[in-house]
Amino acid sequence: MSILHVISVSAGKDSQASMLIAIERFGKHRCRFVFADTGNEDEAVYQHLAYLEQALDIQIVRLKANFDQEIAAKRIFIARDQRTGRRHGKKLRWTNKAKRRALAVLHPTGNPYLDLCIWKGRFPSRKAQFCTEQLKTIPLVEYQLGLIEQGHTVISWQGVRRDESLNRRDAKKFEKVGGGLYIYRPIVEWTARQTVDFSLSRGIRVNPLYLEGFSRVGCMLCINANKEEISNCADRKPHHIDRLANWERLVVQAAKRAGASFFPNTKDDPIDKPDIYAVVRWAKTARGGRQTTFEFERPTCASSYGLCE
Repeated sequence: MSILHVISVSAGKDSQASMLIAIERFGKHRCRFVFADTGNEDEAVYQHLAYLEQALDIQIVRLKANFDQEIAAKRIFIARDQRTGRRHGKKLRWTNKAKRRALAVLHPTGNPYLDLCIWKGRFPSRKAQFCTEQLKTIPLVEYQLGLIEQGHTVISWQGVRRDESLNRRDAKKFEKVGGGLYIYRPIVEWTARQTVDFSLSRGIRVNPLYLEGFSRVGCMLCINANKEEISNCADRKPHHIDRLANWERLVVQAAKRAGASFFPNTKDDPIDKPDIYAVVRWAKTARGGRQTTFEFERPTCASSYGLCE
């Protein structure tokens, strides 16, 4: 039985460092590189993946979640819904108006993130972060299980660092999952600066998004984005804001009660109408969401890792 090292690649600095470590230790022939495409990525992510493939002479397998069956099943459910009960004072049954509205947009688009939200009738949130599981975890696990079924033992490499967040402060370096699957986190004790330096020391550049002031590489935008990240995206990549606004219009139509926004309202910084454009306006204000901060032209390079030097 052979051992295969499966490295999840996001095009970010952490997974890139993990990928380089795996290649140096075990060789490319014993590694499999996979990228879970959420459909909510910036163009630079795909370009950097292509760069890595060429620079390292490897192939990165693209995985994409598919929700065609779920959307088809929901269409049938909505069309046939004749429930008579109530929950929390509201009718359980879809009204005829809501049915027509939802059925008009409940069709697969081919974009995993958008299809997931159309199916759910809502966007993910910090309290219900189903995007990570549905768009990344499940496709990656299915890929690895496929290798195990072929007779391989799989070491799943994860570019996780303990200093990333409180949720990861106790992350183990090595875990046995069972059934021929193991988890290895090679950089769990590293800092962000170390991951960048490691790639550069090997002559491999990091994602150019880090040069534009983005601290994370992945969804553009992420539901966990802070004010600075939202404002930076709006200034540098406004087409993503327009795209998310269009997604909001589609998901609102697919929702039972016609209410959905990419960023929900918050108690700390309330927004009257929390659509993406309102959130961008809020992101350009000082704490409290009322006083607009001074507008300035962002520098061409805004790296926090000294990449401009």
